[in-house]
Amino acid sequence: MMTQDDSPLSLSVLDIFKVGVGPSSSHTMGPMNAAHRFALDLLERGLLTQTGKVAVQLYGSLALTGRGHCTDRAVQLGLEGFDPATLDPLAMEPVLARIRETRELHLLGQQVVPFDEALDLLFHRDQVLPHHANGMRFSAFDAAGALLCREEFYSTGGGFIVRASEFGRSGAESAPVVLTHAFTNGASLLERCRATGLDLHELVLANETAFRPVTETRSRLLQLWSVMQACAERGFNAQGLLPGVLKVRRRAPKLHRMLSEAANPGPMEAMDWVNAWALAVNEENAAGGRVVTAPTNGAAGIIPAVLMYYRRFESGSSEEGVLRFLLAAGAIGMLYKRNASLSGAEMGCQGEVGVACSMAAAGLVAALNGTNEQLENAAEIGMEHNLGLTCDPIAGLVQIPCIERNAMGAVKAINAARLAMHGDGTHKVSLDMVITTMRQTGEDMKSSYKETSQGGLAVNVPEC
Repeated sequence: MMTQDDSPLSLSVLDIFKVGVGPSSSHTMGPMNAAHRFALDLLERGLLTQTGKVAVQLYGSLALTGRGHCTDRAVQLGLEGFDPATLDPLAMEPVLARIRETRELHLLGQQVVPFDEALDLLFHRDQVLPHHANGMRFSAFDAAGALLCREEFYSTGGGFIVRASEFGRSGAESAPVVLTHAFTNGASLLERCRATGLDLHELVLANETAFRPVTETRSRLLQLWSVMQACAERGFNAQGLLPGVLKVRRRAPKLHRMLSEAANPGPMEAMDWVNAWALAVNEENAAGGRVVTAPTNGAAGIIPAVLMYYRRFESGSSEEGVLRFLLAAGAIGMLYKRNASLSGAEMGCQGEVGVACSMAAAGLVAALNGTNEQLENAAEIGMEHNLGLTCDPIAGLVQIPCIERNAMGAVKAINAARLAMHGDGTHKVSLDMVITTMRQTGEDMKSSYKETSQGGLAVNVPEC
């Protein structure tokens, strides 16, 4: 259930772009964050040493596709004290193997409690908590079985979590901050740019000073860009099948070899490379690797692929252009976060691949020194042609159609940017109109097409 208010945004670009692990920001990172937060609650309330048992219940989309999205694994790792931003993907399997073997959890690495996964981690496939399709309930009991603490959390997309008691409150997912140039939607963002004479990326960077010094913002954004590049490189070097029953073979390594060895690249070389970059990143995501949530894991390949296109194929590309790209793209992501949703369980894939396409289109215009009006136009085009895109992962895995969908979204973003750059920024459909339409479309969409694997390709393609 989405809520709307009139309060200005208090998000940072670094809330939109986060380092995490695959395969899903809403079903892996969010639950891990929630489990970690619950364990910290026990510590902060002086209850950790009294805890003799914990129980977790998953609802709605988390229950329906959680196993394919590794929600069960993420919850256990979160209770152990791991968080997505710092977790080494190579450390996951030994910890999970120890939990299975000993049937014990080490809460925050300190309090050892018995844990029978089959009984203590339940998937309620036929139930949904009131506020959102991605609901979780955590309970802690003492040695005698008396309830010590119970909390419900919602994973609202992009790794964001909200307590049930705070759902719908302005700033519930991040600490409220007063920004120098506050805005609530695309129109007010453009108006603030006109009033100040700033380019959109300059205005966003000025707002970021409410969170940290400019030098730190710049360095952290460039670090995110480095993580994106490293992810694509790992995707090119990996081999074999992706995890899961579908036995999907990685395609990025072969495509990378073909492109690298081509003696006479054809006229579609740029598109082929964009496809390769997007596939590499999302194959890594599907394998549980380290990615940048941009703005979600299911759509994490689009922005890196378009950025790599910019650096390789656009003359005059620069590190400053990368910063302009990420600042502008982050602002567009904030608008979707505030005025609609980044959750596939609420919006379908228009809220993931569609939003990433819109963000990437705007970012590329900024990198190419387009006008603010062209940037807003590109973002609108990027979403307009993703409206109604369903989320129907086969077997609940972020593989088919998710990986290819990133390649298509990246190419579409580049085209949206080019269309906008060939115009003067005037257009009939505004970004705000298309965001409203996306939200309404998501609300009207049947739940079977919103990350439940109960409709679309998920029921018409055999799992194995």
